[in-house]
Amino acid sequence: MKAKPSKGIVAAEAFFASRGWKAFAFQRQTWEAMLAGEEGIVNAPTGSGKTYSAFLGAVARVIDAEQRGEKSSGKGFKIMWITPLRALANDIALAMKQATDAMGLDWRVETRVGDTSAATRRLQKKQLPEVLVTTPESLHVLMAQKGYTQTLASLQTLVCDEWHELMGSKRGTMIELAVSHLRTICPELQLWGISATIGNMDEAMDVLLGTSSTRKRQIIKADIEKILKVITVYPDEVDRFPWAGHIGVRMVSKVLPIIQANKSTLVFTNTRAQAEIWYQALLNEDPELAGIMAIHHGSLDADLRVWVEHAISDGRLKAVVCTSSLDLGVDFRPVEAVVQIGSPKSVARFAQRAGRSGHQPGKPSIIHIVPTNALELIEAAALRDALEEKLFESKEPLVLPFDVLCQYLVTLAVSDGFTPSQAFDEVKKTVAFQHMTKEEFGWVLDFLVEGGQSLGAYAEFSKVIVDNKG
Repeated sequence: MKAKPSKGIVAAEAFFASRGWKAFAFQRQTWEAMLAGEEGIVNAPTGSGKTYSAFLGAVARVIDAEQRGEKSSGKGFKIMWITPLRALANDIALAMKQATDAMGLDWRVETRVGDTSAATRRLQKKQLPEVLVTTPESLHVLMAQKGYTQTLASLQTLVCDEWHELMGSKRGTMIELAVSHLRTICPELQLWGISATIGNMDEAMDVLLGTSSTRKRQIIKADIEKILKVITVYPDEVDRFPWAGHIGVRMVSKVLPIIQANKSTLVFTNTRAQAEIWYQALLNEDPELAGIMAIHHGSLDADLRVWVEHAISDGRLKAVVCTSSLDLGVDFRPVEAVVQIGSPKSVARFAQRAGRSGHQPGKPSIIHIVPTNALELIEAAALRDALEEKLFESKEPLVLPFDVLCQYLVTLAVSDGFTPSQAFDEVKKTVAFQHMTKEEFGWVLDFLVEGGQSLGAYAEFSKVIVDNKG
């Protein structure tokens, strides 16, 4: 008997067809893997549609459950999407809402980040939307609320975007701890990651999924070759180029023609101070850029950052001088070129920034690297070689970051509380704490309850109390 076709995949393909798109093999493979109950990581180039691979797979799970008449289907909280930058949340949520509307789903798709209004938070406290886009920190804030277990229990799919950025950081450990706990309160939880290429992808998947999952796991790689065109911008006289320094404003006259020759350009710097200096230097060099050039970094007001992001997408800006605040995920299709001021100090970061241009399947990404000193001329050559040979850095997972564990246990304590034995068992299921001993866990609890050996005499350093009644 022929198997009944997946209603969810049919809906996903119909959405693609309505946009004039055709699903890539890796997207369809991800949808099928998610419907088969598997977990893993999607590894695909920037601008290849990896967001829709995981998101539409999660949506297909809900649609197919409804087709089977399962109680877990229908309206209510189903999908959580974790992004490392709050600047990405609105852009991602908008793309998701367009998809669910086109598929005929009456779903709420909302964000919960540091900029979310108090009114929206109050509504979400009563009932979470079907799809919630959030950050690692905001997820822990959700878990710090009374009754959060009932609020989150219906979660079916959790997707961690840009896992290569979180892996090996304390924010990544926050995700590990949250996942270990969510697996105990969300019986249908399925976990997927989205990641650019890193040197230890298998280890990255194991860190994300933890040691307790019994689901089959796999890494799905896109069979798409992203064309990266790297252009080194040289000074007029190499022998007079400085051997030190990182600002590089003497190269402004070389960058200006690149901006003028393209419809829209992102000029990446490595620090906020460098961004401010380059923004002013470009204006001084060409005052006509006033009004069509902007600056974007994490210290700016949220409303201003959002305005800049929309202005790039709408094609109203000729150039934006930015930092890592625009590294990830936002779909800026009008961007034709990227300029990197100074060495990015990472092949993966360089490739990620290059992908901000030509951010759609089939289009090449063009990036100009502008050395700020003579030694960076060598680094530029090394970057080109590494990209050609597809050599990317590994990210080493953190081991036993007890400060993150302390913060996590306080989060559980201020909500519904926790029992030490259960918390110990859950935490041990993370890669970060899999080798933690009971003595070490006891030391952490002692620090939270008494302040530890050094601070025990000071009541203000007692973070939690023991409630023997529960």
